[in-house]
Amino acid sequence: MSLPPRILAPRWLPGGHVQTIWPKLFARLHHPGEAPAFQRERWDTPDGDFIDCDWQRLGGQRPLLVLFHGLEGSSASHYSQAFASHARTLRWDLALPHFRGCSGEMNRAPRAYHSGDHAEIGWMLQQAQERHGGPMLAVGVSLGGNALLRWAQESGEAARERVGAIAAVSAPLDLAAAGVAIHRGLNRQLYTRYFLRTMVPRALQKLAQFPGLFDRERMLRADSLVAFDDCFTAPLHGFADAADYYARSSAGGRLHRLRVPSLVLNALNDPFVPAASLPRPNELGKAPVTLWQPFHGGHVGFPSGGWPGSALGLPASVCQWLAQHLHEQPAAGVATADSAPWGASAVAQAHG
Repeated sequence: MSLPPRILAPRWLPGGHVQTIWPKLFARLHHPGEAPAFQRERWDTPDGDFIDCDWQRLGGQRPLLVLFHGLEGSSASHYSQAFASHARTLRWDLALPHFRGCSGEMNRAPRAYHSGDHAEIGWMLQQAQERHGGPMLAVGVSLGGNALLRWAQESGEAARERVGAIAAVSAPLDLAAAGVAIHRGLNRQLYTRYFLRTMVPRALQKLAQFPGLFDRERMLRADSLVAFDDCFTAPLHGFADAADYYARSSAGGRLHRLRVPSLVLNALNDPFVPAASLPRPNELGKAPVTLWQPFHGGHVGFPSGGWPGSALGLPASVCQWLAQHLHEQPAAGVATADSAPWGASAVAQAHG
């Protein structure tokens, strides 16, 4: 089975924090051609709410890449722009369904979205498939990656009826471990504050829609993602508390249940997905799972090349892996560190 070329982290972008932050601030300045142009389509959900899906359609019968964004992400996120740009290069269509409340308009229902929202992922994939009709692949980024894996785990063999393969990029596979890590030291200043800055106001908007939905004063005191999830995410989505939410939604301990070809990509220097929490090859059983665990890349970063650098190596490598599954199943094999992208230190493939 062919593997993407090895991509090394730039010497001028050392460390997980810099490799995480640089793409968010500067990556969109270095995409070739025009910025992706999306057409928005609204899908009415069975519970009276809506999902806004942004499409990049090129016409004709083409493969469709469905992209699920991360926490507080959207089609404007740097990784969304990068995947859309590369999909255009491949002449693939792309669909990006926004999780509820993330498209720029508050959703209607007394709920939001979460890392284990596998039923929602399944419904969105169904909508995309009905509107496209051709072969379909899916990528989930961070929160979206964990949710996509949970959908595939719950779907079993039926997942193959929807998609040829899936990829999870920088997914927090152990949500409890990630919740602790993101609140420690510099992470708390850089990332916890960044996320809560939009999450708390949006939650308060939801409270204005549905008075009494949760404790406002408790929300205002939330100074961590765990506290936010305990007050808001867990009770709104049927979990007892944050601990219950994390235990039932984490995909990491369930990778052996996957029955669709799955790429799981995590950098070992991700600031808030601890390397110790990542799966190992002996935990996969006979599941068709490929692990890429490079030394470098940060969280949804993976910059490459000389100055001024590029973030397009990530979608190029992920899509090259996905493309192998459009028309045929891959043969069994083991990737080595030298042949894997970003100088991977722990790479394994298991095919059943």
